Amino acid sequence: MRIIIDTHIFLWSLASPARIAAPKLSELENPTNIIYVSSITIAEIMIKASIGKLDIDFDPEALAVQSGFELLDFTGQAALLLKDLPFHHRDPFDRMLICQSLSHNYPLMTDDKKISQYECQIM
Repeated sequence: MRIIIDTHIFLWSLASPARIAAPKLSELENPTNIIYVSSITIAEIMIKASIGKLDIDFDPEALAVQSGFELLDFTGQAALLLKDLPFHHRDPFDRMLICQSLSHNYPLMTDDKKISQYECQIM
């Protein structure tokens, strides 16, 4: 299975895997799954670091690859879906991850309950 992970799942997987529910952790560790870290996640981490909301001392892109995750670029095709996406969720990063999930038809692994209001598959 191909799975996109939300930013908090990525950060937890690096620093606090115990925060990830056992079924989700099992999917992350399943070698038959391809786990994607989106370019949107990298952008969110870097923006939050630049405004002081997140303190990081690592390259999230390099660490994602080093951790066995695949990188997934945000495409124009996914961006086009933003126009008609309902505003159940106001966070622009989450909205882009939702569109990415919809455009690729990959489930999105998240603990964000607001995302369940969308038609993308949630894990």
